[in-house]
Parts: sequence; C-alpha cells; structure tokens
Amino acid sequence: MVGIIVWRTILFYVVLLISVRVMGKREIGALDPFDFVVAILLAELAAIPIQNLGHPSWTGVLAIGVLVALQVLSSWLCLVSDKAREIISGQPTVVVRNGQLMEPEMRRHRYNIHDLLAQLRLAGVPDVRDVEMAVLENNGQLSVIPRSQKRAVAPQDLQIPTEYEALPVSVVLNGRINYDALRQHQISYTWLREKLQEQGIEDPSTVFYAHVDPQGNLFVQRRAGVAGEA
Repeated sequence: MVGIIVWRTILFYVVLLISVRVMGKREIGALDPFDFVVAILLAELAAIPIQNLGHPSWTGVLAIGVLVALQVLSSWLCLVSDKAREIISGQPTVVVRNGQLMEPEMRRHRYNIHDLLAQLRLAGVPDVRDVEMAVLENNGQLSVIPRSQKRAVAPQDLQIPTEYEALPVSVVLNGRINYDALRQHQISYTWLREKLQEQGIEDPSTVFYAHVDPQGNLFVQRRAGVAGEA
C-alpha cells in the first residue's frame, strides 16, 4: 500500500507540473478568480486518487486533463473575445478618481475602505487626495496613479541625461559559477577568476553570491563563516 501511495504521489506531482506549464506562466498573486478556482480544483483532483486507493489513477489524470483543457480554452476565448474576457475574468474597476472615493463601485465589489487605504499606503500614496486614479484589478491588486503634482521627479523632467542601466549578471550562485550567464553575456571565465583573486578568493566555492554590474564591477559576498572580507 505504501508503494502505491508513493507511486501515485509521484505520478500526480508530475501531472500537476505538466498541467501548470501547459496553462502558462502566471504569478500566484496575479490569479484572477477563474484561475484561482482552477488551482483549487487541480489540488483536489490530485488528492482524491492519492488518498483513496479505490479510485484508479487514470480517473484523476483524466479529470485533470479535462480541467486543463477547459482552462486553456477559456484563456483562448479571453484572448479573442472581449465579451468572453469580461464574463470569465471581469473588468477592472475605478475606485478612486480625482481624489474622490467611488463609493458605489466599492460597495458593488464589497471592497472596504480599510483595504483601500492599506493598499494606497503600500503604493506610497497615503493621502487619497493625492490620487489621480486607483483601479481595482481583476486579481485584487490596486493600481495607483498619483496626481501629476505628487509624482516623483524623473531625470527627464529636469532634462538630465542618463545612461542605459542593465541588470546585474549573477556569475556565482551558492558557490557555483554560472557558466550559462558567462556565455550569454560574453564574460570570460579567466576574467572572473582574476577578479576573484584580486579580492583574495582562490576557490569560487567559498563565494555565496557574486554579480557583475553594468559598469563591469564585480560584487562578491562570501559564504557565512568564511574568513576574509569581499
């Protein structure tokens, strides 16, 4: 019996991984109500055959396959039809306009003012009067557009020239050299070793994390407990 449970657990683990990949990339926090329901059903359908050995495994696989097909179909309908997207996913709702709370919309969506104020604070706009528009998205997140007078000043506003800012390239992760990153960004292995040696590091396995910034500088953080400073 133990062997059957282990086998079914592995089977449905693989099936769920494949199902999630088929359904497409989506952050957990970005799930709309339909995707959330699908996620719950996937977990439940996988759990039933694992817990109840009287159910054949193929019935769970079939049910998950049907559910994934429905989700893919609904995603396609949302892609090609605005009406279908409105029915399945809903529409974003404006809850603040020109510094004024849209009470009817908030009431219709049962969105209380405490949640609104909390999300405004998280967005860095604690005063509702400073909000040009706030939109409650389908996934429950709040998109906040501050009034133009309250927005942070950008270099463009002051006509200050700026340079392109690329992302740092992670070249050592948990003591292992990231050879894929070296190849993709044309960073020489010899150059990396020389830069590590300049910082007194002979063995890359003593490095917890290292990256190369857009200016070509190497930042190094050693593993905890390793002597020396980066």
